[in-house]
Formats: sequence, structure tokens, C-alpha cells
Amino acid sequence: MRVLTLAAWALAAGATGCSPALDWREFQPEGSGVLVTFPCKPDRHARSVTVGARTLQMEMLVCSAAGTTFALSFADLSDPADVTLALADLQTLAIANIGAAIRRSVALQVPGMTPNAQALRLSIEGRRPDGAAVTEELAFFTRGLRIYQATLLGEQVPVEAADTFIGAFKLPS
Repeated sequence: MRVLTLAAWALAAGATGCSPALDWREFQPEGSGVLVTFPCKPDRHARSVTVGARTLQMEMLVCSAAGTTFALSFADLSDPADVTLALADLQTLAIANIGAAIRRSVALQVPGMTPNAQALRLSIEGRRPDGAAVTEELAFFTRGLRIYQATLLGEQVPVEAADTFIGAFKLPS
């Protein structure tokens, strides 16, 4: 009987050790206009953010899993002329927040997005306020007057997690 109990415990421990740290699930958050895939259940927050000369009400979905914070923020603008500048300002703010150096910058294409020269994916490295090293993977895109910023933040952001998170965004019609 004791051998059976130990065998059952060992099997359960082995199965737990093989369970994935990231439990990806696809959904469309209410009012977001975007189909997303998060590895954990995100909390929803709203805050005012100063972007350039304007203050925006940004909605944010955020959660943490496997040592990485995953977030998607979005806000609506009122003037089409502000979209490109707002995306560029969000990029500048993200870089300045961690005193970052850009490791990589590539054009970003999200199905259903409005084409924009500032639709980019950035890989940056910087420091937290306590001086600890931090890595960020960021994506900036737009659809019409809505701007989006996706962020993965951690000591080391796994490339597979960043590719899955950013690569899964879709803006359905």
C-alpha cells in the first residue's frame, strides 16, 4: 500500500513538473476592439497618461506569469493627425521609463490594423528604479483613432512568449 501511495505521489509530482508555466487563452476584451492571447488572467485598469501635449484615458489589461508581466494598453484619439505622433510618443515614454537602449526595432504588421510608419516592435534593455536590469518587448499599432501598446517586461523576456503574445493580436472587422 505504501509503495502504491509513493508511486501515485511521484506520478502526480512528475505531471505537475511538466505543466506549462504559461496557460495561453484567446479572448476579445470588452471595448478593446482586439483579439488577444494572454498566458494568465489579466486584470483591467484605467489611468490618465500624458502623451506629448495630450492627456489620454488609457485602458490596460495586465497579468504576470513565469517572471514576465504581460500588458496591453489602448486609448482613443479624437484627431487622425495625432495618431502617428501619439505612437511615437508612447515609444519614447517606454524607452525613457527604464533608461533603455534599443536592441532591435522592426516594422509591425497586425491583421486588421491601420498601416502606420510608427507601427513597430521594439526590444529594449534598461534598469528598474532599484537598478536591476530589465528587458522589454514592445509593440505599437493602431486601428483608426485607437492606439495600442503591448508590453512584456521581465528580467529576461523569453522570445517564444513575446512572439506568441505579440503575434496573436488580431483586429477583427
